[in-house]
Amino acid sequence: MTMINSNIIDLCSDDEMGRSNIKKCRMEIEPGFDSASAPSVCPTPISRQFWKAGCYEIEQGQRCKAANQYGKNHMRVHPMFLHSNATSHKWAFGAMAELLDNAVDEVQNGATFVSIDKISTPRYGTPALLIRDDGGGMDPDAIRRCMSFGFSDKKSKFTIGQYGNGFKTSSMRLGADVIVFSRHLKSRSLTQSVGLLSYTFLRWRGYNNVVVPTVDYEFNSSARTFGPLIPHDEDHFSSNLTMLLQWSPYSTEEELLKQFDDIGDHGTKVVIYNLWLNDDGEMELDFDSDPEDICINGDKTGRMKPIQYVANLYQHSLRAYASILYRQLPHYFRIILRGRDIEYHNIADDLKYVQFIKYMPQVDGNLEVGIITAIGFLKEAPQANTHGFNIYHRNRLILPFWRAVRCTNSTGRGVVGVLEPDFIQPTHNKQDFEKTSLFQKLEDRLKQMTVEYWNKHCKLIGYQQVKITPSTTTTVPSSATQNCVDQDQPLLLNHGSQYESSNSRAGLIKKRKDLLDPPLKLQHAKRHVGSSCGTDVQCISEQPENSVEDMMQVSQKMLLMQENKRLRSQLLTLEKMVQELDLKVQQLKDEQENVEQRAGELDNELTQLTQTLFESREWNIYEQHVC
Repeated sequence: MTMINSNIIDLCSDDEMGRSNIKKCRMEIEPGFDSASAPSVCPTPISRQFWKAGCYEIEQGQRCKAANQYGKNHMRVHPMFLHSNATSHKWAFGAMAELLDNAVDEVQNGATFVSIDKISTPRYGTPALLIRDDGGGMDPDAIRRCMSFGFSDKKSKFTIGQYGNGFKTSSMRLGADVIVFSRHLKSRSLTQSVGLLSYTFLRWRGYNNVVVPTVDYEFNSSARTFGPLIPHDEDHFSSNLTMLLQWSPYSTEEELLKQFDDIGDHGTKVVIYNLWLNDDGEMELDFDSDPEDICINGDKTGRMKPIQYVANLYQHSLRAYASILYRQLPHYFRIILRGRDIEYHNIADDLKYVQFIKYMPQVDGNLEVGIITAIGFLKEAPQANTHGFNIYHRNRLILPFWRAVRCTNSTGRGVVGVLEPDFIQPTHNKQDFEKTSLFQKLEDRLKQMTVEYWNKHCKLIGYQQVKITPSTTTTVPSSATQNCVDQDQPLLLNHGSQYESSNSRAGLIKKRKDLLDPPLKLQHAKRHVGSSCGTDVQCISEQPENSVEDMMQVSQKMLLMQENKRLRSQLLTLEKMVQELDLKVQQLKDEQENVEQRAGELDNELTQLTQTLFESREWNIYEQHVC
């Protein structure tokens, strides 16, 4: 990738374009260029429906030629790629999550909040999406990397983003155009930058490569104002500013710079406008149904559920989805949706008869990594027809309520699990995992885990275990995404029925019989039934112990480990504070020694001065006596 000038990001090579095309591109972006007089390459308006906006008609004479000029071959990035790249997000909230990820990654740079809201564009009065954070912001180089493809500075294992593609896919999935405002403070240099990625602009101007107009400003400490940052010449800055004012929602430079007023010394603001419509011609994002939420327009199924649980709400409510999107967040970090904080929702807290099951897969040869899965029934079961595993990666939810088992004969209904296997890699849209052998093994284990748990605990909530004779034993289907058959109703036990103790292991995944739990004891079952309103915690390993006492010991051990981890974190913080205090004490001691040394020097000078004065006085007396 090269740049036509220091301000325009052009995702195509100068050699590839040819000198004539460079001149044409520069001529078109000069101030005063009349786009109406230019040949119409895109004679019809851009479609406002996302799944139809990828039809990029180009006249025969304007079609791109192979890039083989000057004996070099280069790959072009056509504006159509902005749309096709964004189709990786089948779901609008998946794109929204990418923008939240960028803000959460800024926690390491001091971010304390991310705000999502609806605004009206000043030029058109149409709805737009605003995402703002108080992170470190981006300097002029960083905002150009953000607007380009494949560039990522996030190399830490603690960051969520890593591919350098999320901002482009997410913003283009939500709207046709996005403008970014970012302010950055580094080494006493305060800069602010504006960048525009506009599918509408590229379509209407008929470009066959992606051009991103960008302008930068630098704070002048003597004048106490921001002035243009012009590394080369003023014409390039002027041409970029002209494009920004022509195609952005802000028609004047004063209006453009006013957008930095609420950013502070550092932070980033993203405004996505020309939001997409759905196939019915309605706004895809619904801002009107709930003034404190953003919903998916036309999706009324989740709102009609008798039990308003998060599993029924997250698919159409951004507030519900964001509440479970991250497994942990710093207590000081806030996600603000339309003026109200999003309350963190821990799915594991919604479970009863919880078990913690440790899984030890083989990763990279003989290296073993352990993950713990919390599995249990929803507190609303059996009324709540919700089940599946919530699989996180690097603290980020990738698969919500993923159904590993097809619910045949009600098996698995109401069973929900939570786990975080960082040894498998998510896809680029962070809505699924790469289908590797490691993921396949995890899928098989989660299937078996669900069936084992169901056979052991289903009677506790009123389901009757379906007995299968060995002659009809089958393995669990390999498909992980099949939905439960709605016609299958739970088989509820009569009030007078007795619990049965059965040693049958039929129907489970073959070759795993030696690892299955023994049947739950009658007394243990009665204890669970008597406390069904609470949450009973059990902990078992890959080869669980039979006694309840052993499981409680493991549970207490895990709680102690968590408490130990918390105390160690506090200890490290206190040790750091002690080191800082010791350093200050040493500095004060050094200053005290310097003061004492100076005081000694002054005392010596005073003594010498007194002696001199005394001797002078004695000499004067002697002279008077002689005279």
